Amino acid sequence: MWALLAIMRVVPRLSTKERSKLPNSAFAYIDSRGRRRLPIHDASHVRNALARFGQVAFEDEDARDRARSRLLRAAQKQGIMPIGFINAQLQPQRQLPTGHVTFLVADIEGSTELLRRLGDQYEPLLADVRRRVRKAVRACGGREASARGDDVFAVFAPAPGALDAALAIQRAMHAGGWPGEIDVRLRIGLHRGRPALTDSGYVGLSVHAAARICFAAHGGQIIMSSAVRAAVHESLPDGVSLRSLGSWRFRGLPEPVHLFQTEAADLRADFAPLRSAIPAN
Repeated sequence: MWALLAIMRVVPRLSTKERSKLPNSAFAYIDSRGRRRLPIHDASHVRNALARFGQVAFEDEDARDRARSRLLRAAQKQGIMPIGFINAQLQPQRQLPTGHVTFLVADIEGSTELLRRLGDQYEPLLADVRRRVRKAVRACGGREASARGDDVFAVFAPAPGALDAALAIQRAMHAGGWPGEIDVRLRIGLHRGRPALTDSGYVGLSVHAAARICFAAHGGQIIMSSAVRAAVHESLPDGVSLRSLGSWRFRGLPEPVHLFQTEAADLRADFAPLRSAIPAN
């Protein structure tokens, strides 16, 4: 904290006129509305940008990556070795919550068929899906733990934030705007547990359970375990209810999991039986 205050004291303030005369290359981050943040045109501002980087709300992870790259190039140009900044950026698990957490796993339904139909257009569609998911996760207080292939794995300390994010994601997907007016759907699974956080990420049965629950769902559906239901049922958003789907067995999990479907007036509610799961009689 004292280091940040010291940096702030020695950084010369830019007047509006001075700021307007700087080129875009003098800023680490320029958002979609053209707003320029994190000045990096001299050594003192580069140091300030390094200290403030974690406080900036980026629009998506791609924007964060671009800003990080510009900032590191500016640091190199100014002869600054940002060892602490690099370590923090290369070890994002330090920023992930520990203890009891709620996982949100979102996966594109029918991604192979979409790839076949769209060809080169699939990559920008995937990027758009991830932007919508990340925006909802960030707005609801979650953090992205990983994004591989067609799925996104996010984590929340308070369980209600995970449910809020799931609802926001499905509503954002329903808004459409997809190439060729195709219907792109996400299946979402929510599960709560106490995994171990290692240098490579989360480890434990709860991680596998979250993925199994997601992949059992259908596009447009939000499925949660009884562990999540117990943590959110007293704080459900207005108009949202949970319907029991019974207990199901999943490959690799020692005990059946009682599942609930999230229902709201603006969400689809009629789905086929769960996939890749066996009813527990």
